[in-house]
Amino acid sequence: MSTDTASVPERDPLRPLRYLWRVPLVLLHIVLGVALCALVLSWNQQAVMKDGREPFAHRMIRWWSVSLLRIIGLRSVRFGQPLRDPVLFVANHTSWIDIVMLHSQRAACFVAKAEIAGWPLVGWLASNGGTIFHRRGSNHSLSTVMQAMVERLRAGRSVAVFPEGGTGYNGVLKVFHARIFQAALDAEVPVQPVALRFARAGRRVIDAGFRENESFVHNIVRMLGEAPLDAEVRFLAPVPATPEARRRMAELSRERIAAALEVHPG
Repeated sequence: MSTDTASVPERDPLRPLRYLWRVPLVLLHIVLGVALCALVLSWNQQAVMKDGREPFAHRMIRWWSVSLLRIIGLRSVRFGQPLRDPVLFVANHTSWIDIVMLHSQRAACFVAKAEIAGWPLVGWLASNGGTIFHRRGSNHSLSTVMQAMVERLRAGRSVAVFPEGGTGYNGVLKVFHARIFQAALDAEVPVQPVALRFARAGRRVIDAGFRENESFVHNIVRMLGEAPLDAEVRFLAPVPATPEARRRMAELSRERIAAALEVHPG
């Protein structure tokens, strides 16, 4: 697989200056997010799209996400069109920013690891945003998560998952777990692959997400000082439903995302 990248020199004299204005703006934006979450999301968790029109709460999530990306130095760019709710979005996963990137284009209920629920503030924000928490390695938890996904989808909410089961790095796209696709089959909703890609001057930057053994805090600090990047959200062709072959649905989703990640400017 190609590891084509576009990067800036390691000695970046503007890095300290970026911290000076980005850090306080991020903190203020988080405070704003808490206020909006308490005033809007906590009272509108059941809001759904009607006749293709997004509810106010969903538009607010998109606005807040786009603004957060912009503060960090990421320009949200969309390719393709997301399907109308409800739909199961399946995306590649390299960073905590992936959730914000997809939310910048379409509000959805994410499936996330259970540990996040216990994180100060972040867990509360995620819960109010409709996150479905999963305890990795627990079959009972997975069954509960699958049931919650089906209920959300049948109620008209879109759900977004990362079928790799964890974050990758160095541009590697891991195998997609097939069982998660059963939720779309049970709820009778379409599956749309989404390629999340960082780029500069149209060329993919593979190390903008987590690096090997890099912590959540270290990644945030590094990203806050980085030169501007494009945060590309590529909505791809829906995957045909094949009840007899969830594995084929997973493989096809992965193939389409892999191809979209390696798009070259031209």
